[in-house]
Amino acid sequence: MAVVTNSTIEVHKSPLCKQMVAPSKILLADLAAEIDLVPPNYVRPISDRPNMQEVETLADASIPVIDLQGLHGHDHSKVIQQIGQACEEYGFFQVKNHGVAEELVGRMMEMAREFFWLPEEERLKNYSDDPTKTTRLSTSFNVRTEKVSNWRDFLRLHCYPLEQYLPEWPINPPSFREEVTQYCTSIRALVLRLLEGISESLGLERGTIAASLGRHGQHMALNYYPPCPQPELTYGLPGHTDPNLITVLLQDDVPGLQVFNGRKWVAVNPIPNTFIVNIGDQMQVISNDKYKSVLHRAVVNCEKERISVPTFYCPSPDAVIGPAKELISDENPAVYRNFTYHEYYGRFWNRGLAKECCLDLFRK
Repeated sequence: MAVVTNSTIEVHKSPLCKQMVAPSKILLADLAAEIDLVPPNYVRPISDRPNMQEVETLADASIPVIDLQGLHGHDHSKVIQQIGQACEEYGFFQVKNHGVAEELVGRMMEMAREFFWLPEEERLKNYSDDPTKTTRLSTSFNVRTEKVSNWRDFLRLHCYPLEQYLPEWPINPPSFREEVTQYCTSIRALVLRLLEGISESLGLERGTIAASLGRHGQHMALNYYPPCPQPELTYGLPGHTDPNLITVLLQDDVPGLQVFNGRKWVAVNPIPNTFIVNIGDQMQVISNDKYKSVLHRAVVNCEKERISVPTFYCPSPDAVIGPAKELISDENPAVYRNFTYHEYYGRFWNRGLAKECCLDLFRK
């Protein structure tokens, strides 16, 4: 496990050399730098490993790329159609000309890198294994409940309403709060535009989805995937769907994201100056199963660190979520019961990254 609390663990320096590490809190990034073999608690069962020979890698974009420049122009109807088709057929799409300044994106990625390059004692000031904390550094996914760890450290930040959470954020690097504030504010503006487009693509009024989210919520993760000596044995994150409404992903130039298209895993190679957008479980509910929240995962490699910054936009905890009433009829009855987002998110975290979709627990 990346965090060691109660017992001594055996860290393999090489097949012929073993080093005993005393009990302490160890983040994966610091552990990974010292080992030549993946510790046993990161090793997935043989039936649940990333078989890269079966992954489809395409030279062109493996998911649609949508140019948002026409969203508020003469190509409006065309862009809305593209958004709807991507949500229905892929559950993922990429956006360009998205309105977030390239310089701001670059600073956000650099800020994430600077944070994870801080000395361990500085990073650990933000550490917690409590998933209810709204600002925390941790490792894997949920170290309290999982049996096999994931090859990832992450800093999770809640960021809307901003004034509520900003005082909790790290103060190192020194410009962290300023830079991340600008980034998450710009991403929220992009999300609200996307929600209008998705509403229209469903035949709803532009503001329908946003109005169903209560006071709204937004949080983000700075994910750090260190080089892994045996990437074929483990995951950065195993296959899962996102529990929130919609996710906007910023990633560096190191491949790692893979999406399941119903038949096989497909690698999504990074494209400069684009964001990857995916539909979350709450959007599938609101669309009454027309739009799909699909499985995706993160794999690691033995040569380069990888950094990604997903922004998760979601309902407020007390918001009641259910299929949009305009999409329900005798021919298309409601697929899901109504529930609060607090109930859904609690179920998701308690289950961990289970293979079965959490949505199944809420079907009528």
